[in-house]
Amino acid sequence: MTRLLGIDLGERRIGLAVATDDGAPARPLVTVRRGASMDADASTLGAIVETEQVDELIVGLPLEASGAEGPMAIAAREWAAALGTKIGLPVTLRDERLTSYLAETRIGPMPRGRSGGPPTRSQRETYRARIDREAAAIILQDELDTRAGARSSMRRPIDPQETHR
Repeated sequence: MTRLLGIDLGERRIGLAVATDDGAPARPLVTVRRGASMDADASTLGAIVETEQVDELIVGLPLEASGAEGPMAIAAREWAAALGTKIGLPVTLRDERLTSYLAETRIGPMPRGRSGGPPTRSQRETYRARIDREAAAIILQDELDTRAGARSSMRRPIDPQETHR
């Protein structure tokens, strides 16, 4: 049984989820702050990998809507490769288009502040961290579904190059 860590990489935060390849669903784990360097990220994630006894990393690849790799995808690909090398685990990249949207749909709207006013900074941060964890679970579940030969759990944008049959 392989234990997997799903990673939703962001500029400020990293959402994490865990699962095994035995058919159990992926579950959100935790959201951590990005470090000032790759070494800092590797140290933080290495501790989680050890605690959770992870065998493989599944990192979300932020492709553009067209499916092309833009600057964010290139940076994520380089980060994932460096992380895999530093931690010593295999890395699989997974298309993460629409995962944050799907996570927001699952979780619902951001809660209002006191007396129905705008949310506080703390409420916004807590909500965003929860979205990041949920997005990591979606990325990981999509990989698990694909490996199991099941239909992907994510809806894919329609490819304009495809023709109707």
